[in-house]
Amino acid sequence: MTIDAHQHFWRFDPVRDAWITEEMNVIRRDFLPADLAPLLKTAGIDGCVAVQADQSEAETQFLLDCALENDFVKAVVGWVDLRSPQVAERLAYWAGQPLVKGFRHIVQGEADDRFLLREDFNKGISALKKHGFTYDILVFPHQLPAVEQFVEMHPEQPFVIDHLAKPYIKKKEIGDWTKQIRRIARWPHVQCKLSGMVTEADMQNWKESDFRPYLDIVLEAFGPGRLMYGSDWPVCLLAADYTRQKGIVDSFIASLSASEKARIMGGNAAAFYNIS
Repeated sequence: MTIDAHQHFWRFDPVRDAWITEEMNVIRRDFLPADLAPLLKTAGIDGCVAVQADQSEAETQFLLDCALENDFVKAVVGWVDLRSPQVAERLAYWAGQPLVKGFRHIVQGEADDRFLLREDFNKGISALKKHGFTYDILVFPHQLPAVEQFVEMHPEQPFVIDHLAKPYIKKKEIGDWTKQIRRIARWPHVQCKLSGMVTEADMQNWKESDFRPYLDIVLEAFGPGRLMYGSDWPVCLLAADYTRQKGIVDSFIASLSASEKARIMGGNAAAFYNIS
């Protein structure tokens, strides 16, 4: 099974989705399963993982509804307030929905660089394992020192880093990011998504070679057994259509073995998110 391990759906709301500015006009509209299905078919992708873009349980339910109504949506990474005193009850509720596989918090938007180390947040993270939930780590490079401490605190919790932790590809900055990624990758319960790269580059003028140094580092650090392809559709449309962004990963893994390619293009995501 080939899987796009990272994409989004939304019914555009200019107030709720204020992060989608007028300069991002190409994605200031609804994006629903019917829009993605033909793109996956053309790309030879069997299924996808729908990831939250809004921090509400209404978002989790919306994505779950998308999955229940569309067989190709294989898993949901939703949102729940991991800082809430009622987090155990909310996780028990979502555990009753088999297509909800994990959760994410938009940590990149938090002013506190050490947000991941907050005591209340970590109590919520500690409650995930009871139900077999995963956690997606969404951060910027300057937040990676906290990520290293965070994953060390939860050695049995499955984690995946979204978008290579958003390295500064446009600026061609790589040194500090490389050191941190290598340190974090030493922990075997942490994986990494090959996603979200085109929007971290010069969006109108990127070339495939811009991404190679960063991809080389994560392949060396995590190995083919802990990397997952993800499109970040429709956000990727700011810089590339579905076929073109996928081509970056296709070209990069072309020299790998068939089994290694299969793991990156679906096998690792299926195992991580418990997709049958």
